[in-house]
Amino acid sequence: MKKSFIEQVHYIRIPVRDLDQSAKWYKEVLGLQVLTITDDPYAIIKVNDGPFLVILVPTDDETYAHFTVNGEPAFNIGFTSPELIKFHQHLIDNGVKVEDIKEDNGHAYFHFFDPSGNKLQVHW
Repeated sequence: MKKSFIEQVHYIRIPVRDLDQSAKWYKEVLGLQVLTITDDPYAIIKVNDGPFLVILVPTDDETYAHFTVNGEPAFNIGFTSPELIKFHQHLIDNGVKVEDIKEDNGHAYFHFFDPSGNKLQVHW
């Protein structure tokens, strides 16, 4: 196949325990735009000006948007931030579970967890 039929990733779905609390957290702590909370219910969140969406899906199940490697949580959602150090401190100031900033060949990153325990990464 010369060209994929797939143009881009449109959205990802993240399981959350409390939809309203999580939507508020993604808006107020991460600064993302909550477009709507549907009747289904899902929270549809826009990431800046791009076409990419984050969909929060309520569930009572013990499930996460990350997976494990050797029993340790491994992120599968990575964000970027040109102000990595300021963002790290912002999350700490807002009581978010945050890991230390690490560097790997000039690539700085850290992991953090949303209110439902989903492991996320941000890098620059």
